[in-house]
Amino acid sequence: MTDPETGGGTADDETVSGGAPGGGTAAGDAALAGPARGIADGYAFTGPALDLGALLWDGACHPGAQVRVPLPMLNRHGLVAGATGTGKTKTLQLIAEQLSAQGVPVFLADVKGDLSGISRPGPGGDRVTARAAETGQEWTPSGFPVEFLALGGIGHGIPVRATVTSFGPVLLSKVLGLNRTQEQSLGLIFHYADTKGLELIDLKDLRAVVAFLTSDEGKPELKGIGGLSTATAGVILRSLTAFEAQGMADFFGEPEFDTAELLRTAPDGRGVVSVLELAAVQDKPVLFSTFLMWLLADLFHDLPEAGDLDKPKLVFFFDEAHLLFHDASDAFLDAITQTVRLIRSKGVGVFFVTQTPKDVPSDVLGQLGNRVQHALRAFTPDDQKALRATVKTFPDSPYDLEELLTGLGTGEAVVTVLSETGAPTPVAATRLRAPESLMGPVDAAELDRAVRESPLHERYAQAVDRESAFERLSAREAEAAPEKPPVVKGEARGGGRKKAPAEEPSLVEQVVGSGMFKSLARSVGTQLGREITRSLFGTARRRR
Repeated sequence: MTDPETGGGTADDETVSGGAPGGGTAAGDAALAGPARGIADGYAFTGPALDLGALLWDGACHPGAQVRVPLPMLNRHGLVAGATGTGKTKTLQLIAEQLSAQGVPVFLADVKGDLSGISRPGPGGDRVTARAAETGQEWTPSGFPVEFLALGGIGHGIPVRATVTSFGPVLLSKVLGLNRTQEQSLGLIFHYADTKGLELIDLKDLRAVVAFLTSDEGKPELKGIGGLSTATAGVILRSLTAFEAQGMADFFGEPEFDTAELLRTAPDGRGVVSVLELAAVQDKPVLFSTFLMWLLADLFHDLPEAGDLDKPKLVFFFDEAHLLFHDASDAFLDAITQTVRLIRSKGVGVFFVTQTPKDVPSDVLGQLGNRVQHALRAFTPDDQKALRATVKTFPDSPYDLEELLTGLGTGEAVVTVLSETGAPTPVAATRLRAPESLMGPVDAAELDRAVRESPLHERYAQAVDRESAFERLSAREAEAAPEKPPVVKGEARGGGRKKAPAEEPSLVEQVVGSGMFKSLARSVGTQLGREITRSLFGTARRRR
């Protein structure tokens, strides 16, 4: 495990029980004057707030000058950035602990697999005693209520699945790597399925619909709205096949995860911390970043407007955020920007976690009112360019930010947040507090036990493959299959020209064999389709 100050050490020497001097205020630090006093006064909030750490000024840490973020401002979104190994993960843990203690549910994407320790109190050690004294922290070992989740059930956690229908065409296009034209064609396919009331549960259902719409019987269905070319359909089918060959089919299906589960509180009133383990799918970065966007988009779709609240309904930490924006289409970026802009009024705060602010598009970055910037490196010309670009994103400051950002230690950061009035606070170099929970993973056996004992286990653990379009088509195909004709004796003796054996039917032929798909669509009707509404990202969710 990484020590919050030095980046080294073990569990035994990282944390310690016992107290340090209580957190102070700017007024309690008489050593501060001039610009430092003005910075400290900018964080002297009167309402509930999260304590991030103590002010660093002129080479010294001032425990009487606490750097904080107002609790009501956590739905104004934020950015946690910094080079690898600078302490971003521990910052997430520190913020998540305090949110939970304030009764706010938290969602954490655990990319490296080391956030599960938030469920257990941290052990004792001299280094955290020193850190607590430096930052004015009363450190008490504490564990927090945690729900462990795993994408598609790969890893240790309650399986998180989505149906193809609810995932929608925009996000699925991102996962499949489709271009703009192919994305639009996939949108037509979903539109057809929606209007016919054909819910797509898993990938084989989608393949069946694509195959039908490129058949002679299915082509007229989309003729009035542009049609679906055979070439584009072929690309989509090949992409789906390759996607499944990589083991991705497990992520789509039922029971679908209800994102309202992320909004729960524990019986003692603390917010539940939902930790989604992604370590097992680190080699599929586009998949997990897009699935995180589905979770956020689904919340946006379902939550009512709430306005400004005393505390957020949920704070969502979006780790490895640069993967979401890489090679994204303009339409996709527009949808992200609008979702981030509007979900604030539904009581949800979103923190993007990445290496440099330039990883986040400017329109999205402009929505992030709270900033925790860990150290940056400037070893190459590209690094130096990124450093200068980062400095320009901060308000004017008495610090030399270029020098400061390259000299920060592990567990230190440059902070600016929104004050209780919504105005940006002064830029503050900060030595961050130490998390009170275990700074590292719990063992696999303990994780599995927690998952089995979870109230969500019975609801989501077992995958269900109920009858859907593919199964219905297969059943009707079997019913409609003609009996084999009797062999003519003359042909058996070679008296006539022998017919070549029939080839095995292709997937398309199997799906559309006798035209039963139209009958199926008519029998299902359009009432169900009228109930499907899609959000900015094309995600869909039926009324619960």
